Order: sequence, then C-alpha cells, then structure tokens
Amino acid sequence: MGGEQQRFNGMVVVVSVGSRGIGRGIASAFAAAGAQTVLAASSSSNLVAAAEDIAGAGALRPEVCPADLRREDGCEAVFRFVSERHGRCDILVNSAGATRAGAFLALNEDTWQDGFALKFFGCVRLCRLFWPLLATAHGHVVNIIGGAARTPDPEFLIGGAVNAAMHNFTKGLAGLGKRDGVNVNAILPGMTETERVGQLFRQRAEAAGTSVDEVRAALIAKDGLARLGQPEDVAALALFLCSDEARHIQGTAIAVDGGATPGLY
Repeated sequence: MGGEQQRFNGMVVVVSVGSRGIGRGIASAFAAAGAQTVLAASSSSNLVAAAEDIAGAGALRPEVCPADLRREDGCEAVFRFVSERHGRCDILVNSAGATRAGAFLALNEDTWQDGFALKFFGCVRLCRLFWPLLATAHGHVVNIIGGAARTPDPEFLIGGAVNAAMHNFTKGLAGLGKRDGVNVNAILPGMTETERVGQLFRQRAEAAGTSVDEVRAALIAKDGLARLGQPEDVAALALFLCSDEARHIQGTAIAVDGGATPGLY
C-alpha cells in the first residue's frame, strides 16, 4: 500500500464496539489506512470474526479487547489493554450503543437505564480514561451519535434522549479539547444498513402493529432517500475528521444521512 493508504501508519486507534456495524466499518477503514486498531466490545467471538475479516482484506490485523462497556471496570480494562501494549492512543472512536425503539409506555426503567449505560456513560468513561493519552498525542475523538439527537421521534425516545446527551457532551468536551490540543467532533448517521437498524425496524414494526418491510419503506419514503446509508459512508468522514486537513474542525456534528434531517443545523 502506498502513501495515501498508509496515512495513519503508526497510529493507535481505539474503536468501541468495532466488531460490527458502523464501528466495524470505521475500524476496517482505519486499519486499511495503516493504523493499529483496537476493537472493544462485549462479544469475544464477534471481535475475533471482525479482526479476521479485516486482516483477510489485506489490512493490519486489529487487536481485540472483550469488555462490557456498560460497566466502569469494562472501560478500565480497555484502557489498561491499550496503555500497557502501546502506551499511546491517537484516536478514540465511540461507536457503542444499541438503544431500543418502541412505544413509550412499553419501555421500562431497566430499558432506559441500559440505553444510557452503554452509549452515553461508556463514551464518557472512555473519553475520561483516554484523555491524557489523547492530549499527549494531540489526537482526535469522534463520537458516533445519530440523527435522533436533532430530530425527536415518539417511537425512539430513549435513543433520542441518549443521542442528545452525547451531542451536548461532545460540544462541551471540544471546549476542553481546544485547551489540550485534542480535536473532538461527532458524526450523526441516518438509517444505515447494519444489523442494528434491522433490529430497530423490527421494534418499530411491533410498536406500530405493522410489518418490517412497511416500516422500512415508510421511513425511506418519509425522508425522501434514494437508499439507506452504508457503514463506509460514515467511515469516510471519520477518517477525514482525524486527518491533518480537518484540524480546524472542532466541536462540530456532521450528519451523514442522505439529507434526512429536516431542521437547520
């Protein structure tokens, strides 16, 4: 691989839940660009499968760290793994999160708590733990949030609330990043072709009493989309935000949703 493909050569990139979906797409792109990626997720088998697939495509094989990122000790385990093996972290990508969709009255207390535990608190803890290493490297944080941060939906109240909290946290952390030399930005993906979106379609269909195909077609039609997004769409922006060319982009949240967001941002 030549220069442009190796532009992240020698860098250590940590991707939370890099075993599947958008996180896996981002990890694959960074690995193909020469970075040593570290994938963290709860499923060891999913992590190993992702690492094998990425390495099989000719990229640098990712390292994997099984950990429950809902828990503080799980996040600490990821930090220890990276700091002991590499002593550095150049880029942290927080892409964890699987908040449930559904009818409001059917979403109990445990479901709400679980929604914040992984996506929001996992992000906060990893940022706090890795911040000294990121500051030393003058590195980057990219938080993968979601369009519901800007567009509330009565059938996605947990996801919208968590995303809005992450959006606010990202903007505030970017202020600290200006002082410490860390670029902090967010990406707001729209509906993207992943296992996670298939699960959301099933939850929405159950809440509305309709079929998955009808939910899918209605969402695409409502937003006027030509297609659903692909993980590669998000990965391309993540790599740009972590490049030297994007150094002056700070505290920004960019939608990758095919134009689905209706408001002005």
